[in-house]
Amino acid sequence: MIAILGGLGAAVMWATATLCTSRSSRMIPPISVLAWVMIVGSVASLPFAAASGVPSQLDARLLAWLVVIGVSNVGGLLLVYSGLRIGKVGIVAAITSAEGAVAATIAVLAGERLAAGAAMTLVLIALGVTLASFSREEDATKRRHNGVAVLLACGAALLFGVGLYAAGRVSTELPLSWVLLPPRVVGVVVVALPLLLVGRLRFSREAAPYVIAAGMAEIIGLGSYTIGARHGIAISAVLGSQFAALSAIVAFFLFHERLARVQLVGVTAIIVGVAALTVLRS
Repeated sequence: MIAILGGLGAAVMWATATLCTSRSSRMIPPISVLAWVMIVGSVASLPFAAASGVPSQLDARLLAWLVVIGVSNVGGLLLVYSGLRIGKVGIVAAITSAEGAVAATIAVLAGERLAAGAAMTLVLIALGVTLASFSREEDATKRRHNGVAVLLACGAALLFGVGLYAAGRVSTELPLSWVLLPPRVVGVVVVALPLLLVGRLRFSREAAPYVIAAGMAEIIGLGSYTIGARHGIAISAVLGSQFAALSAIVAFFLFHERLARVQLVGVTAIIVGVAALTVLRS
């Protein structure tokens, strides 16, 4: 039951973060959204990292992996926020959720053996991304925006996949709080502070609730998943990955987003493929 609740909690929180950033990124620049989300996340996560202390086993190798985690996560979020600014939530979220497939591919390239069933799900996910990229919008601007959003989501999935692989390499050697901390540190130091110093850190009263909610939802979602994974990795991971489906459903009712049939087939293929791959790898 804890595994189920943890996975569902993660899906709800990650969907909340996706939906909130899709709104806030249309009110202020995506890079400012990222900066505020990282600031909120840092405030929430720093006390836990401080409480756990500096790990005694922390060395140059682990520091390098932490830098990879931080840079890839921040870069991925910036691409996602930019995609959500101009694209549909259902498509951007679904393609981004393929991050696990990217991490699996990197693991194979690094020497890990992949079962035939897992290889087939990677093909299904790739097919889903291709179908989701098709647009039947009559307006040329909307078609172009859809194409750019798809490319941004693909780039985000690649960066998140790198981050997931790096996190997997250090998760058994470092406390969870230290695995969560790098993206927030990189986001504050590399994004928020420079924007603040040059006077380009944008904020608005309308965007405030969304960026605060997104920052908290990111942290709570990962914490919920971690708690659930301790009692059942496969169940929590599969349910957590369904944030894409949940985001698409809520966006349909709240934002009246409609997908073409071919796009709906593609999104469904991605969601099913990600769930199947998660089960096979867990």
